[in-house]
Amino acid sequence: MPELDPREIARERAERAHAALVGLSHWIHANPELSFNETLAAGWLTEWLDKAGFEVQRGVAGLDTAVVGSFGPGPLHVGLIAEYDALPGIGHACGHNVIAASAVGAGVALAGVAHQLGLRVSVIGTPAEEGGGGKITMLEQGAFEGVHMALMIHPGPADMLEPNVLAAETLAITYRGQAAHAAAFPERGVNAADALVVAEVAVALLRQRLRATDRVHGIVTRGGEASNVIPDHTTAELMIRAASGDRLDQLREMVMACLKAGAVASGAELSVETKPAYREMVHDRQLVAAYRRNAEALGRRFEGEDRIEFNNFSSDIGNISLAMPAIHPVLGIGGEAINHTAEFTAQAGSAEADQAILDGAVALAWTAVDAATDPSLRERLLAR
Repeated sequence: MPELDPREIARERAERAHAALVGLSHWIHANPELSFNETLAAGWLTEWLDKAGFEVQRGVAGLDTAVVGSFGPGPLHVGLIAEYDALPGIGHACGHNVIAASAVGAGVALAGVAHQLGLRVSVIGTPAEEGGGGKITMLEQGAFEGVHMALMIHPGPADMLEPNVLAAETLAITYRGQAAHAAAFPERGVNAADALVVAEVAVALLRQRLRATDRVHGIVTRGGEASNVIPDHTTAELMIRAASGDRLDQLREMVMACLKAGAVASGAELSVETKPAYREMVHDRQLVAAYRRNAEALGRRFEGEDRIEFNNFSSDIGNISLAMPAIHPVLGIGGEAINHTAEFTAQAGSAEADQAILDGAVALAWTAVDAATDPSLRERLLAR
């Protein structure tokens, strides 16, 4: 008796799980948790994978909310990336609830064909994508050891195959000066707020020298306590982004010169701390081509100038892509809302987003099936 088509098995399993996956997405959406504090989401992911027969580890790489669930004998090992952290104030404005549900759905779909195809399937729950770099820590601590390919989708306004994922780094800036009465003894103060003003002006003037793919943006997190007190302590956070790690190094030097100018002009002392650097994304062309065929078979389209693109962003999947073949296509969830807005938060819990969960799960699962059944692609992946 001939074996059943693994693609159809995977699709049927994803379709059967769809309603429950929507429930998972909605639970995460309704309970937004910030970086490294995704206790509920990590718990729900663990329960899902455990019930599906996966071997599940919590607290991976020393991160309380990192989860890895694995199923199947291998040797070809596919990692399906799940994210589930939210943004301060606006919740799941990047739709990580959809990412998590799609990754779990793809894992459940592939579990039904893992033995048939010689696959090991791991759903890898990665905390703190929104600035904490959970994937970077997990990569450094060996959580991706033995994984041959990393697959994930990311929701956006429209479908895209190879978004421009920039290298990025966050600079935590502190200026310290000397407090004084702003009216009676201003000459005795060293105004740390002035240091920030000078730095911000310098960064604004720097923009004329920046490349089209460079980005510098940020917020003041502490500007002073009272208008009649010379501020002695101010803080800010800047993000710098560039097309490559080398360009990011250059951009950091340029921005640091602007920050030092604030210190020199005001007399305040400057200190800067950096968070883990995100690297640029390298899309594996063979896996992207497979994903495109599969997504188009589900009715997805990647052309159209009238569609809003989700491009020029950063993610710690870039670090993973430099260590192994990876893809990070954008999965359109409808509407006109753009990521990192309250409107996109609402869209991430919509009926269109619910349908995208199924499309994402099936497209990722089929891409892994293609990798397992294409002799040359399988050989290349196993050889890395």
